Amino acid sequence: MQKLALLGFGTVGQGLAEILLQKKDALKAETGWEGKVVAISDMIKGSIYDPEGIDIEKALAIVKKTGTLDDYPESEGLIRDLDSFETIEQTNADTIVEVTFTDVKTGQPAIDHCKTAFAAGKHVVMSNKGPVALAYKELSQLANQHGVRWGFEGTVMSGTPALRMPLTALAGNDINEISGILNGTTNYMLLRMEEGLSYEEALTEAQNKGFAEADPTSDVEGYDARYKIVILANTVMNTTLKVDDVACDGITQLTPYDIKKAKAQGKRWKLIARVRKEHGVVKASVQPEMMDETHPLAQVQGVINAVSFECDLAGTITLSGPGAGRTETGYSLLIDLLNIYRNHL
Repeated sequence: MQKLALLGFGTVGQGLAEILLQKKDALKAETGWEGKVVAISDMIKGSIYDPEGIDIEKALAIVKKTGTLDDYPESEGLIRDLDSFETIEQTNADTIVEVTFTDVKTGQPAIDHCKTAFAAGKHVVMSNKGPVALAYKELSQLANQHGVRWGFEGTVMSGTPALRMPLTALAGNDINEISGILNGTTNYMLLRMEEGLSYEEALTEAQNKGFAEADPTSDVEGYDARYKIVILANTVMNTTLKVDDVACDGITQLTPYDIKKAKAQGKRWKLIARVRKEHGVVKASVQPEMMDETHPLAQVQGVINAVSFECDLAGTITLSGPGAGRTETGYSLLIDLLNIYRNHL
């Protein structure tokens, strides 16, 4: 029985909780895995800990109704108001699910959560990009030193296995180049611009549909994709790429003329994140590229993400799927939990 502490109970944390509730019996029957949430700690919604396990169905219903965990029913062993670090250190959880609101520029507080958990001998699974992009080497070494596992499948393409697939199914290949559409917001906007909308109209529509944030800078300037290509480079290609090493240019300068020109040539614009390793030198970029309409990445439309791996044995393998979503990202955490159970992480 894997005992879980959820740090953060927003969209992703609740997504995982719903999966655990819905798939409990099937997961046990199919894989032998059982998970029990013993603690939830959220800066806004509150904190509860029960060594015997939390009633997830009740917790979800109460948060949906009231927005907090304050009305979660009292019981003999229930403890309230532990902060995130106390939840890591003082609960009987063996695995920390780190889905807090984290500053991607600093990786905090998730980096410190990882360090605290590893020192306490606890596994961590997470969907926060910052810690993996900024501190991959340090945190990997710490996890190894303490004999624990660190999973972060959801940091690149949510539940689409952009990390697990190359590390397992493509093992034995030299992967010399990775390229991909790693941001669904900009991919959706480029599709709508190709269909005749201006940049401003496409952005407004993306925001109205919930694809883009009120401040879309991270998406449209390419910063989100830059963090993800760094994670891919360091985990899949075993490089030591840093975020500042990646030349970055977003889609804000693309004009209707640019879009029409590409279309006239049988091409379309895509925001491509790319890393290539050649003779020991690693070069990476995020920038708009005109691609032939027949190219696998050019055919990926809407909010779907895709990534291509250039392999010396298998050829070029392209994987596509959702890059975000409540259930999809919750599932990415389940992937990591199952792999800890299987000891394959």
